[in-house]
Amino acid sequence: MSQLILFAIDIGAVALLVFGLYFPRHRRRDLVVAYLGVNVGVLAVASALSASDVGAGLGLGLALFGVLSIIRLRSTELDQHEVAYYFSALALGILGALSTTSVWLSAGLMGLILVVMFVGDHSRLLRHYRHQIMVLDTAVTDHVTLVAQLEQLLGARVHVATVQRLDLVNETTVVDVRYSVKGRTARAAATPAPAGAHR
Repeated sequence: MSQLILFAIDIGAVALLVFGLYFPRHRRRDLVVAYLGVNVGVLAVASALSASDVGAGLGLGLALFGVLSIIRLRSTELDQHEVAYYFSALALGILGALSTTSVWLSAGLMGLILVVMFVGDHSRLLRHYRHQIMVLDTAVTDHVTLVAQLEQLLGARVHVATVQRLDLVNETTVVDVRYSVKGRTARAAATPAPAGAHR
């Protein structure tokens, strides 16, 4: 009976994770089925292994390896927060399948995962910090000059500027920029750039 309660709590938790946190914030429909599938798949495999003679540790290790392979071999790029949601769905499935001394312990750990994801992925957390790849129509070889030019373009303080490609023939610089904005500048940076802007 306690196992069925854990199953129900897991389904509710992953539904909250996906439909209450992830999708309203990021709107990637393709990852909804991925997170649900990972959670229910791990829940089913771990439950079957815990009831058999096969070591649960071996089964969970294989499940982790499988999920890591899926994440690694995907043709489309995943952001770090999307990887975090993958592991959260995986952890919820494991907690829902493993028998513990207390159902409420597992439920509490599931709740902890949801709280951490709610806070960690909240738009107000470190909201002044931005990250983007910029293409400059000049070849800038001096780092100090590059940072000054980026700060002028962005109207923000640049913390890290990593040149990814420097083309001296076509006079372009591709740079990975991490910067911070504040107040009115932050709201302006959140507004999409007009068509034709070169960033």
